[in-house]
Amino acid sequence: MASNTVRLHRVLRAPPERVYRAFLDPHAMAKWLPPHGFTGQVHRMDAEVGGEWRMSFTNFSGRGSHSFGGKYLELVPGEKLRYSSVFDDPNLRGEMMTTVTLKKVLVGTEMNVVQEGIPEVIPVEACYLGWQESLTLLAQLVEPEIPG
Repeated sequence: MASNTVRLHRVLRAPPERVYRAFLDPHAMAKWLPPHGFTGQVHRMDAEVGGEWRMSFTNFSGRGSHSFGGKYLELVPGEKLRYSSVFDDPNLRGEMMTTVTLKKVLVGTEMNVVQEGIPEVIPVEACYLGWQESLTLLAQLVEPEIPG
């Protein structure tokens, strides 16, 4: 594995279409993507290939924030998302690429996430930890079957 890449694997008790939608709904993204200790705000989400997205995370205890965004490069409903990300902070240089693949399995959805090009100043293990926290929140959002 490259030093600036994280890979995550999860099986979620939810259909692939619901998991996919959680990546493209601005309210859902603000709820599950910010890791523990952060709030999130989506500023833009043009969920189509070539469309742009932008959001920010705010540290709840310190109130500092950072914003980032990019473009949707590939969108296959219920199967795959690929998008770029760039931080607004010039100290966090480079363009990250995130690929999410979804596969329907007996109990729900098998999900693989690969994020490449993490800026050198961000410890990969911190990024990995943040993704683990975010994916726990994603599971809590998409797994409940609530009627109505």
